[in-house]
Amino acid sequence: MKNIFATLLLVFGFALVANAQQEHQFTQWMYNKLAYNPAYAGSSFSPCISGLYRNQWIGLEGSPETQLLSFDMPLENDRVGIGANLYRNAVGITEVITLDGAYAYRIPLGRGFLGLGVQASIRYWSQDYSDSRLVSSLPIGPDGSIPTGEVNKYVPDFGAGFYYNTQNFYVGGSVNRIINNSIDLNDSDLEIGREAQHVFLMAGYKVRLNDNLDLLPQLLLKYADNSPFDVDLNANLLIKDKFTAGLSYRLGGSNPDSVGESLDLLFGAQFTDNVFAGISWDFTLSELKDFNDGTLEIALRYCLQQSEGEEFQNPRFF
Repeated sequence: MKNIFATLLLVFGFALVANAQQEHQFTQWMYNKLAYNPAYAGSSFSPCISGLYRNQWIGLEGSPETQLLSFDMPLENDRVGIGANLYRNAVGITEVITLDGAYAYRIPLGRGFLGLGVQASIRYWSQDYSDSRLVSSLPIGPDGSIPTGEVNKYVPDFGAGFYYNTQNFYVGGSVNRIINNSIDLNDSDLEIGREAQHVFLMAGYKVRLNDNLDLLPQLLLKYADNSPFDVDLNANLLIKDKFTAGLSYRLGGSNPDSVGESLDLLFGAQFTDNVFAGISWDFTLSELKDFNDGTLEIALRYCLQQSEGEEFQNPRFF
């Protein structure tokens, strides 16, 4: 009974998009900055391809599940960056598949580069109202705002951002979902929901503790129209330039008295000069903690080696 109740809250809470954040959420966002900011494209100074799998709120039927495939590379002597993201989000009866392309122009500034980026995307929304989880034994009459069967829709959108990074510091900001498309999947004239503009601010700094240990404090600020302000705070230790271990805290929750959304453990390893893998586990702090066992996220990244003689070397873990 608890699972049924929690699933209904999840499904209908997601449907009320005017009061819910629609964009994807990653604990290991620091290894997937292109998913938030098009100006990041080309910042690794080498072609990189990344994959990520996220299973949120394990044990809760219909909980969010996300897969991401991302690619970016520099061009024109590192003055231009291009990239693309393909990701799928599924929650309850809803599936969203998004393909976006990014272009960044990168300007040498001080000890680093300032990237100015734009993004164009196409998003596929689908909801299956014939799902057995929505079947009710109650005698409910027809409702014009609720479709029947499977419905879908394509929506285009745009985003823009900036990203500045040096060997020991980065800061960036972006705005996604600029158009505020209608995502109604019904035949009535009643407007149910629109995509919300999302604003992201990110920053991080590398602190050298000794020859074998660095501290990497980082943060991600998130805001969507008609949604609470959200923050991810992270502190990773970089050990011998090969391994990372850290903690993250995600602000949020479903009411003002909540202690937060989650507390997260992160581990990563640079297995070769080309291959990095990371894993994280989120311990739920919000009211949903009684309905799930936590959140698993796995990340994998492959980058070609940088050319010899490259003057600026961007840190692998940064």
